[in-house]
Amino acid sequence: MGLKEFKPTSPGRRDTVADDYKDVTTNKPEKSLLGIIKKTGGRNNRGRVTVRHRGGGHKRRYRIVDFKRDKSGSATVLSIEYDPNRTARIALVLFEDGMKRYIVAPTGLTVGDTVESGDDVSVTNGNSRKLGTLPTGTQIHNIEVTPGNGGQMVKSAGAVAQVMAHESGYTLVRLPSGEMRRLLSTCSATVGQVSNLDHKNEKLGKAGRNRHRGRRPTVRGSVMSPAAHPHGGGEGRSGIGMPGPKTPWGKPALGVRTRRNKRTNKFILRRRYDR
Repeated sequence: MGLKEFKPTSPGRRDTVADDYKDVTTNKPEKSLLGIIKKTGGRNNRGRVTVRHRGGGHKRRYRIVDFKRDKSGSATVLSIEYDPNRTARIALVLFEDGMKRYIVAPTGLTVGDTVESGDDVSVTNGNSRKLGTLPTGTQIHNIEVTPGNGGQMVKSAGAVAQVMAHESGYTLVRLPSGEMRRLLSTCSATVGQVSNLDHKNEKLGKAGRNRHRGRRPTVRGSVMSPAAHPHGGGEGRSGIGMPGPKTPWGKPALGVRTRRNKRTNKFILRRRYDR
């Protein structure tokens, strides 16, 4: 992909840096692999707001992506497509028996390339194998946490992990955050780095483009009343009046670690904070 800048014909255009979509080969998705997304506006079944700052946005259709990569045989890449539901590109692949599937497209994958899945396939871009069969140093993405559940980690634009070592049925993987984590060697992963590397360099330029994505405005707690937020009140710009920030419900925020899953601590050899 590439980026394009605009002439400052308006204040919003002046700071916009957008995707040029030159790596996308078609603007028509595969109809048989489309689903429906029901918007909630951040409300639950009782109509209460459970997630703030959501609502509106452009209408989307869900692309059914194959994260499991469990179908054997080779498949040919038919197109590289834009997916409105994720930052990465997706690739439409056609298997020899006529079945079509979407996969997360790695960097460098082009129309006409062949991708495969299995323990005996080559370690090339876009192929899926078990972690235990991958050589040390291999760059991977779309990694399973539980065998057979499909890829759950390293799926966003530009993300990449690396195989570090194999030992006693486990594979040591370095994740994009810097965390070193042991995973079962029977978990699968896809070779390569996720596409759309320049996504991190995009600039929306104006508030309206956030609204198109379904994100509503956020109001700072320090400009609210004391009844509406713990940071509110005071004459002028008086700060928040406390050692650390809180949520509207009084819970610590910003920098407070929220991990509570002690069961999997034994699989983390180095935390992402220890880089």
